[in-house]
This record gives sequence, structure tokens and C-alpha cells, in this order.
Amino acid sequence: MGKMGIITKGIIKENPVLVLLLGTCPALAVTTQASNAIGMGAATTAVLLCSNLAISALRKLVPDKVRIPCYVVLIASFVTIVQMIVAAFAPDLNDSLGIFLPLIVVNCVILGRAEMFANKNGIVNSALDAIGMGIGFTLTLFMMASIREIIGNGTWYDMEIPVLVNNPISILVMAPGGFLVYGILIACVNFFSKGKAIKRKDFGCEGCPSAGACGAAGCGEKKEGND
Repeated sequence: MGKMGIITKGIIKENPVLVLLLGTCPALAVTTQASNAIGMGAATTAVLLCSNLAISALRKLVPDKVRIPCYVVLIASFVTIVQMIVAAFAPDLNDSLGIFLPLIVVNCVILGRAEMFANKNGIVNSALDAIGMGIGFTLTLFMMASIREIIGNGTWYDMEIPVLVNNPISILVMAPGGFLVYGILIACVNFFSKGKAIKRKDFGCEGCPSAGACGAAGCGEKKEGND
């Protein structure tokens, strides 16, 4: 895969939210406003880029048995730095994101890319992967937030939308509305890609961030049973 392919795969083919179904918690929680979505996307991308770079650079030095705890420590360190920067320079955004900003530590997008890509590739490719996945994550959150804010509140970036501002469908900014918009976007991706956004075989042990922990024993048993 070329350099451009590594970047673009995170936008559609392996979109972390709509295809890999990772990071769904912040995708549903912070997408009531477009500004919150951009802030969460930028913060997650920054942590993803820093963690991918660090993990790729240290991948040959970290013992395999303790790699997951090491990843978590690195990711937590970068999240703390990003949170302090956001609190200092964008306090309103920090208040809006609330607990979901420090919870980037447990975002499956971060740990998943560390295990699936950064741990197996060089620094440059790992950085490109982080940028692509970050763009895909941010665009998805921004799209969800725009739909929910415009229809649910009748506003967009604090700008009132004629007609809609007086007739908002408020359920869209609630939890059920988040699931509804999320489901519709997933359906759209599957429709336009004809169900081939990601091949079925890509869900095997090789693409699973937990394969190392379980030894892929369960997957092997399932495969034998299917045969």
C-alpha cells in the first residue's frame, strides 16, 4: 500500500467509526454540536499521532508481554498533555467535552491502531496512518454533529437556521437521535460501497487488537468448526 493509500483508507474503506465501529462512545456523546465534534476529533487525532509515533519508535524495545500496559501509559501521558493544552487555551471546549476528553485514553481507535499498525510499521507509515484515521474520525463526528445540531436545534455553530430554529426535532440531540443518525450513516456507507467497505476476512485474528492476549485460540476453534 502506498503512502496516499495509508492516509485515505481511514476516511472510507477503514473509517474507524462507520466501518470498524470503534470510538462509538464519543461519537454518540459529543456530537450534539459541530464545534464539540471538531474539538474532540482534533484532540483524538493529536493523541493518535503522538502515540503512533512513540509506539512505532519503541516497538523493538518494548517486551511483547508488557506491550499493552506500555501502550496505555504512553497514551495516557499524551492525553494528559492534550487535556492540559485544551484547558489552558480553550476552556469552553474543555467544559463542553467534559469527561470524554480524558476518556480518550480508553478510546479503541487509539489502542487499536497502536496494536494493529504502529506496532508493526515504521515511523513514517505510522504517522500517515494516524493522520488518515484521525481525519476519518473527525469528519464522521463533524457530519453526525452537523446533522443533529441543524435538525435537532435549528442552529449550526451558533448560527440560526431559518424555519428549523422554530421547528427543531429535539430528539436528535438526545441519545436516541444519536443512535438513529449513527445507524443511518453506517447504512449509507454500506449502501454506496455495496457492502464492501471492509472485506469479511479483515475481521480475522490479524486485524483484532486482542488477538495477542487471547492467543487467537478462540478464533482457531471457530475456524475449525466452520470447516
